[in-house]
Amino acid sequence: MPVYEYISADPENGCRICTEGFEIRRPVTRPPMETCPLCKCAVKKLISKGVTSPKVSGPLSVTDAKKAGFTVLEKRDEGVYEKL
Repeated sequence: MPVYEYISADPENGCRICTEGFEIRRPVTRPPMETCPLCKCAVKKLISKGVTSPKVSGPLSVTDAKKAGFTVLEKRDEGVYEKL
């Protein structure tokens, strides 16, 4: 299940939890929340800043690149590349 982030739509009327923002796990099939589960004030869904992406620890070797299905080219001259 994905984690969604919500924050109070009206910070002056929300509780401490929704004014600071909160995370909740919900199935994708359920509609977005419209109210805080504690104080019932209106909330809005946030776009997450913490997007994870795979990290590459170092450059791939020619062998690793070929095993992954990439074509490896090496520059031989101006505008001329050779397939390794």
